[in-house]
Amino acid sequence: MPEGTLRPAGSLRLLVAEDEPHIRRILTTLLEAAGFQLTVVGDGPAALEKLKGSEPLDLVVMDLLMPGMTGLEVLQEIRTMTHRKNLPVIILTAKGQDVDREEAFALGADEFMTKPFSPKKLLVRVDQLLARR
Repeated sequence: MPEGTLRPAGSLRLLVAEDEPHIRRILTTLLEAAGFQLTVVGDGPAALEKLKGSEPLDLVVMDLLMPGMTGLEVLQEIRTMTHRKNLPVIILTAKGQDVDREEAFALGADEFMTKPFSPKKLLVRVDQLLARR
């Protein structure tokens, strides 16, 4: 856990939506070690199903390019949901073009990080977004 983090162990729930098994494992290991409870899915439709439910979630880490539905399509749906519209969303992607970044922010992303990513920077950004809530 980053120094100075005031995160009660196991009290915050994150949704991780990532289709690449290797990246999904890295994210799971990193975020669980930092004390988060995770719900992990491998495609856009599964992410949307979890988000439509009533399971408490504090933040989403989501890939941009996923099967069935892109991260941007899921993000667009999140911002229309009454119970999720203010949920912080981090887009994590190999597509780092300015047009992708601009579109993500225009749709309401809170952060846009490119792969490969720094685990430390991801944790810092997660903590910053959670502290704003």
